[in-house]
Amino acid sequence: MKKSMEINQIVKRRKLKIVGDNSRVIARPHIPAELPRIGNILLRVMKLSEKKAENLLQEILLNFANRHRNIQQQLLRHYDKIAEYIPKATIINKTQKLLIGAYLTMEYSIESAALFNPSIVPHPDQTLLPEGSVRFIMSLRATGEGHVSSIVFRSGTINKDFSINIDSVSDFVETPAMVHDPFYNNDLFKMKLKDLKAWNKTSVRIMSQIPIFFTYAELKLSIQEVYSNTEFPVDSWTINVINWLADSNYKVKFDDETAMSERVIFPVSSNESKGIEDARFVKFTHENGSEKYYATYTAYSGQSILSQLIGTKDFQTFDIITLNGEGVRNKGMALFPRRINGKFAMLSRQDGENNFIMFSDNMHFWHSATLIQRPTQPWEFVQIGNCGSPIETDKGWLVLTHGVGSMRQYSIGAILLDLDDPTKIIARLEDPLLSATEEEREGYVPNVIYSCGGMVFNNTLILPYAMSDVASRIAVVNLDDLFGKMKFNAKYGRVM
Repeated sequence: MKKSMEINQIVKRRKLKIVGDNSRVIARPHIPAELPRIGNILLRVMKLSEKKAENLLQEILLNFANRHRNIQQQLLRHYDKIAEYIPKATIINKTQKLLIGAYLTMEYSIESAALFNPSIVPHPDQTLLPEGSVRFIMSLRATGEGHVSSIVFRSGTINKDFSINIDSVSDFVETPAMVHDPFYNNDLFKMKLKDLKAWNKTSVRIMSQIPIFFTYAELKLSIQEVYSNTEFPVDSWTINVINWLADSNYKVKFDDETAMSERVIFPVSSNESKGIEDARFVKFTHENGSEKYYATYTAYSGQSILSQLIGTKDFQTFDIITLNGEGVRNKGMALFPRRINGKFAMLSRQDGENNFIMFSDNMHFWHSATLIQRPTQPWEFVQIGNCGSPIETDKGWLVLTHGVGSMRQYSIGAILLDLDDPTKIIARLEDPLLSATEEEREGYVPNVIYSCGGMVFNNTLILPYAMSDVASRIAVVNLDDLFGKMKFNAKYGRVM
């Protein structure tokens, strides 16, 4: 107990608490699954007199325009989703389009249930700051009605005295425009189809008809041509896989005028329809010196989970990418911030109980995994996992871990991996670095302390963490104090 108290003394919790605001709502599609119901809505709107339609639209705009920055643009976007069902000869004016869009829209309070599981990275823009300060971006998991999760952002600064300021949070939140990649890579697409066991006569025929770099429209046209060939036996399952793969690799872009706190990445594709969970952001430096931010996250369809990857340079345009291979069938992937010995490296959880590491020549594909850590302490007897991407220090790779103990108590721990061979643990904390206080243990999921990633600033760990799956706060820990509490491994390289 004394040793645990000593560890807690090096953790400095900040009073700042990051909580959800149920008045921050997005306008999301609310389109009936049945085509006849869509048609009925269209007919009812079309039968309205011109005056009644205009009055009804004005009432809607009066009630909702101050809750959304571009409500008309969003209503038209939702109308466009069903425009293909309208006969070409039908003339529809803008008022009718906006009304139809309104009947196919619902408000969704993205943070009404919880705002938790944060990760933090340096902001790509470090200009115009006081000396000794750093600007950051924090991602959080926001959860609303039906426990659907999305990714939201906060920005702020850390001053040289380690005081933390969060930028003012906008009343607005917006979903981005979705665009498919301007060009897909044919070779990469083939590799993913092979990994999905969908490389056969149907996929060969479809992919052979499109160029090395192809558009979404070209892919759809090739599928249509194969379908129209009555002499060719089409495998419908393969077509579904190809469509799923194309729809799961997409790009989203926020408008230039949106502030960081206004941006929300909400589920789009079918494989994440029930939630985008636990994004672990990391600033990655490629071998040529270029930098890009990546995040692994868990896509949840309501029936299955899938590990996905986000890539961005500016937190305005985001690439959503599928991860493939046997190594990414579970939750909790965390990418290292650079290649190691020429290979990409990723922490992973393969069995729901232990910590693993994977290496790959291609960031999209992950197969074999190596066990590096088993639960050994009472506070982690149930399971362990990572709490975000490893942080490079002069002592080794600092990995924040989570452990689950008795009564399903979640705590945050730490291990050090060898810089050149991160399959080797060189030191660890035997007691938790952070456990729930009396205040922090009450919430949607009691007794849970969890993080999706910290950062180092001026030899100090900046650690955002969630409290019982409801709200979040930030702690700071001096690295020298942290290393001083760690037990270095006498049997170097032993799985601990």
